[in-house]
Amino acid sequence: MHLILTGATGLVGSSVLDAMVKMKDITKISVLSRRPVQMSEDIKDPRINVIIHKDFEKYDSELLSQLKGASGCVWALGISQTQVGKEEYVKITKDYALAASKAFQTLASEQEPFNFVYVSGAGATTQPGRFSAIFARTKGETELALAAMRKANPLFHASSVRPAFIDSASHDAIKPYIPVPSLALRASIGLLGPVIRCGVQSSWSPTQDLGRFLAEMAMGRYKDQFNANDIQMEGEFPTLENSAFRRLSGLDRKL
Repeated sequence: MHLILTGATGLVGSSVLDAMVKMKDITKISVLSRRPVQMSEDIKDPRINVIIHKDFEKYDSELLSQLKGASGCVWALGISQTQVGKEEYVKITKDYALAASKAFQTLASEQEPFNFVYVSGAGATTQPGRFSAIFARTKGETELALAAMRKANPLFHASSVRPAFIDSASHDAIKPYIPVPSLALRASIGLLGPVIRCGVQSSWSPTQDLGRFLAEMAMGRYKDQFNANDIQMEGEFPTLENSAFRRLSGLDRKL
């Protein structure tokens, strides 16, 4: 099975790449990245093909030919709304994902639909109010646009997952490769991390399990388990809250 991954130099993307290389069913991993991916260079897994891609709004025939045969994608490309202005945030969070979705639909076939897994986030909303944060509104708008694409093309199986407190504390394999958080964020994680891990586990998204779950979603698993209160359906488009990820991945059974 051939899968596509974006955001491989980030926290979520690194966890997905780590999960993918451990899955024997995955025979090829195409990583789209603006720059070399150190984790890939160190792993030296022949299944990984890092494609340096500078413009995430354009996908020419040469690039799509390298992605031919792919049956799924984990779209983990993203950035915090505190790091860029509003226009840039919308471009990275929404426009890039929708441009890729439009292009990747051409990879689907009657025999094998294409699974596009959008990494959203807890707090995203498809029904924003006057005071909704930019990230919540933008991610929700992206989810609605992906739902419309899925409705228009039944072979494009788009979905969204909304992780909450993404925690790599015990994920040693990715620690050398993930971005160093700011001092303020480190302090926040140090303060809230133990509380969430022990007392608010419904909001806990450990990266080992999250990466594996996202990869499995891109492989087309769990499709018969979307009828639940913690999964919002927009037509055939499922949006999985963090509790749904925990439940389906078996995390809650480990407690």
